[in-house]
Amino acid sequence: MDRWRRAAAQRRKLAARRLGAGGGRAGRPDALPAEDGDGPAGDRTVTDGAAPGPQPPHSAMEQPIVFFGPGPSKIPDQVLERVQAELLNYAGTGVSVMEISHRSAEFQQIISGTETRLRRLLHIPDNYRVLFVQGGATGQFAAVPLNLCVNGKADYFITGTWSKKAAAEAARYLDMQPVLPATEKFLGIAGRDQWRLRPDADYVYYCDNETVEGVEFQEVPDTGDVPLVADMSSNILTRPIDVSKFGVIFAGAQKNMGPAGLTIVIVREDLLGRGLPVCPSVLSYSTMAKAGSLYNTPPCFNVYVTGKVLDWVEEQGGVEEMSKRSDTKAKLIYTAADQSDGFYVAPVDGAARSRTTVQLRISAGAELEKKFLKEAEEVGFKSLKGHRSVGGLRVALFNALTVPQIEKLVKFLGQFATQNRG
Repeated sequence: MDRWRRAAAQRRKLAARRLGAGGGRAGRPDALPAEDGDGPAGDRTVTDGAAPGPQPPHSAMEQPIVFFGPGPSKIPDQVLERVQAELLNYAGTGVSVMEISHRSAEFQQIISGTETRLRRLLHIPDNYRVLFVQGGATGQFAAVPLNLCVNGKADYFITGTWSKKAAAEAARYLDMQPVLPATEKFLGIAGRDQWRLRPDADYVYYCDNETVEGVEFQEVPDTGDVPLVADMSSNILTRPIDVSKFGVIFAGAQKNMGPAGLTIVIVREDLLGRGLPVCPSVLSYSTMAKAGSLYNTPPCFNVYVTGKVLDWVEEQGGVEEMSKRSDTKAKLIYTAADQSDGFYVAPVDGAARSRTTVQLRISAGAELEKKFLKEAEEVGFKSLKGHRSVGGLRVALFNALTVPQIEKLVKFLGQFATQNRG
């Protein structure tokens, strides 16, 4: 406790210098909270009746929290502590990282360092450009056809909510053909013998992991010479990938890389300069590449935090270690469901089950699912409710979630089943 109080006192002193006379800022340092430090890395805590915000370490009144947010999602506690420690004074500049100019030498170091770490973790070849953009993955639903359209046609794997939305957006700009047979529910991926791929398509698009339905590709689709585009928003950095198999990879940062507001695009250089003349400059891969992602003001703080997350991934053992943990966490949940004698059901076909967003149902129905969510929340398991379009339960297993935390959830799953069997 003393360590956290000392750290809090040091931050208050710095804040007082910034807020006081001559600091150039309005405000009252004596209005700062008495203690503003986070607890040790691990489960976060909340205190009954306490004001929201960072809290000191556990007391008898505090409840450990395991956060399963599907996006925005949990950021490693170690990363948040590092961000907190230098939030008011970045690298001796006397200003916050949220305030420094995107044209400054300090931010250039941040963005280039973040790119270097990502290239190292994913083994990105030299003939690919890494772009830091805004607009989320949804913005890329339009950016992809606008940047890659040449012949006016593209093929789309529609395997869930997000690829369906992407296909609908693409159809505004070109001839969009579904690769797979139409289906009312997305519970798997049809076999290769049912695929329809055109050799003259400008690109083939797929969503590597559908967060709503819990459907994930276990292998990269083979599209021959046609450029392959992948939305990896929810599983990037959770397993090794061969970037050279893709024309474009994009991912919103808010699952495994950082806070919402940043999107990373990895694009092969020979695909730059294509596309439709009506493509807005802010969506243009070529424009962003020429400007070093600084065509307009980027989400500077988000890039900074993402760099810290990438540091953390490297410290943990890289993508290879994240992959092992992802497999372990997913196996724990699926095994618990499959061995529950039908109490829990994992509806997705075994060959397409997601390792990062597990979809579960309680066979007794929605009322028992509501009870489950209520009791789970009471013991500290937050944000397990399924997407509103499909219901049920959803367990997001992104990189910041630890194996011990998932073991705790599995224990609760077993206890709940024992207590509520018909």
